Formats: sequence, C-alpha cells, structure tokens
Amino acid sequence: MAKKTVEVICEALAERIQRGEFNEDRRLPSERTLSQQFMTTRITLREALRQLEAQGVIYREVRRGWFIAPPRLVYNPLHHSHFREMAQAQGRHTSTELINAGFQPASEAVAHQLGIPLGSEIICIRRLRHIDGRAVLYVENTLNPSYFPGLLEKDLTGSLTDLYQRDYGLHYGGVRFRVFPGPLPAFAAGRLHVSPGSPGLFIDRTNRDQYGRIIDCDHEYWRYDALCIDVAVGPGSETDWAPFYSHTTL
Repeated sequence: MAKKTVEVICEALAERIQRGEFNEDRRLPSERTLSQQFMTTRITLREALRQLEAQGVIYREVRRGWFIAPPRLVYNPLHHSHFREMAQAQGRHTSTELINAGFQPASEAVAHQLGIPLGSEIICIRRLRHIDGRAVLYVENTLNPSYFPGLLEKDLTGSLTDLYQRDYGLHYGGVRFRVFPGPLPAFAAGRLHVSPGSPGLFIDRTNRDQYGRIIDCDHEYWRYDALCIDVAVGPGSETDWAPFYSHTTL
C-alpha cells in the first residue's frame, strides 16, 4: 500500500534535519517554500509539520515560524537542584527574565497550599526562563513573606534556592510535586511564544524548609517539548541515561 503524502513529507523532512541541512540557524524554510519543494498544498504540509511537532522533532513559535527542537531538559523531581544548576549540568545555557514581583492577597488555592488564612498577604514573583535562548518556562513563585523580609529588594533573576540559603539560612527539606499535562493558558502561552491552548506541562510544587515549614509554592508552565520528567529510584545514576535523552525523542 502506498504511503500517504503526509508520511512521505514527514520522513523526507526528518531525514533532511538529521543530515544537518538546517543547522546554521535551526530555522526551517517558510511554509510556502516547503510546500513548493514538496509540491503539495499548505494544508497537507501543515499536517506533516504538526506530526513532526508532536514527535518533538520541530517546534513552532507564533509569527516566527518553525525551528528544529533542541534536546529536552531532563528533570528529576527527587533532586533539589535548581533550574540553572540542573540545566548547566546538562551542558545548557540559561537566562531568567523577571516579569514582575510584589505583594498581593492570597487566593483560596494559594492560601490552602501555603497553609495560611485566605486573603493573607503573599509575595508573588513571575519570571520567564530560557534555555539556549528559547523561552521554555513561565513560573509563578508564591512565598510566605513571614520567612523572607526584604526579599523584594534583592536580585530575583538568579536562583531563589541559592537566595534562600545565602540570605535567610533556609534550604528545602521536603517537596510535594504534581504534574498535569494540558493546554497552556493564555497568560503563559503568550510568554512562551505559542498559541493559547497549545499543549504544555503544569508542575505544581509545594516546598518545605529544613524545619518542615511550608515556605513557598511554585506554579510552572512548561512547553511540552522542552522537558522530560525522569525519576530514577534505587542503585545507579540518571547520568547513565543521559545519552539516551540526548538523541531520542520522547
């Protein structure tokens, strides 16, 4: 049975990517150019591109076009390493953009998560985090201000984990970690250069300090193609699996 045109395009484009044809700027030609090269309609081409996107081979940014997807960041929730440390250990470059930070009343959900009365004042820090120049994570950190006097006067573009330990003598002693796949809300999607409703991963973390007190919680919105959740239990190290994640699309 002859293959569908979409399958032929997927295989041919994936082969060109593997050969390094687009390595110079990792950007694919425009949809018009590709449709002409494959002598097909834009509708058929877009279906092929979406299939490659679903496989993690390429990704799209609104008003910018299609790009070759870099390797996913391997994220082990059992480790307490912070974003920059985790990424740098895997040979990646990171940067953080502070969107805003300030006091606000706690919503019912956040108050419950932090174990404080509804409407209590909290610190909310909104940041956009990049790996190798690509925005991959929009995160809202909500903190109990009782433990962090003067925090808003400090540099919030670095690691909060390091800041807690250096300036407040606090470090994480326990964490509750939940992952929910689903569509990205508009406020996160816009920051991540994708359309609202695009697939993403929502990670909800509640953090305790070394004394067992709940000190903050994180609401993380990840591009789905940027992350691999990897939990290793028992003898061995996750580094044994690093080559697999570097070359395999999950």
